[in-house]
Amino acid sequence: MNLILMGLPGAGKGTQAEKIVEKYNIPHISTGDMFRQAVKDETELGLKAKSFMDKGELVPDDVTIGIVRERLSKDDCSNGFLLDGFPRTVHQAESLEQILTDLNKKIDYCINIQVDKEILMKRLTGRRICKSCGATYHLVFNPPAQDNMCDKCGGELYQRADDNAETVENRLEVNIKQQQPLLDFYQGKGYLVTIDGDQPIDQVFDNIDAYLRKLK
Repeated sequence: MNLILMGLPGAGKGTQAEKIVEKYNIPHISTGDMFRQAVKDETELGLKAKSFMDKGELVPDDVTIGIVRERLSKDDCSNGFLLDGFPRTVHQAESLEQILTDLNKKIDYCINIQVDKEILMKRLTGRRICKSCGATYHLVFNPPAQDNMCDKCGGELYQRADDNAETVENRLEVNIKQQQPLLDFYQGKGYLVTIDGDQPIDQVFDNIDAYLRKLK
C-alpha cells in the first residue's frame, strides 16, 4: 500500500503513522529522515542537499524530488510506503505522480486527519514544561496535580514561547493555506480520505484501518 499522511500540527499524525507502520510493516518516510539518510550515504543529491542545509537555506525542489525518487526506488518500498511531510506543494505532488508512474506504482490513499482549528489550539497551547527537571504536562490531557507545579520535583511550570496562542495560531494558518491546494489536488485524483481526528487515538486508527484493509 502506498500512502500519503496529512494533517495539521496537533492532529495526531505522528501517533497514527506509528500505528500504520507497526501493523502493515511499511517504511515511514519523512522528508527529514530522507535528507539525513542521503547526507549520511553521501549520495550526490545528499551532498547537494547538505550544502543548502548547512547555510540554513531551503533545499530546492529538484534536489528534494530527486531524493524522494531515490528513496522510493529502494527495496524496502516494494510492498508500499507511508510518506509524511512530502509533498508540500502541488508541483511536488505532480512530480511524485511522475516518479510513481516511472516506478510502476500509484498512490492508494492520501489520508488527511481532520481536526477543527479551535481544538488544535487547545491541544497545542496546553503544553507546560518544568523549569527544573524538564517534565512535560498538558493542561487538558495530562495536567499537574497542583496548578503550575511539577508533580515530580515541585518545580515551576512554564509555557514555551512557540506554544503561545499567537504563535500557534500563526503556524496553523500557514499550514492551512499550504495544505488546502494539496487536499484539492488529491480530491481531484480520487485518493483523498478524510478521517475525524477528534476521537480517541484507537478510534482514529480503526477508521484509518477500515480503508487500509480494503487494500489487502
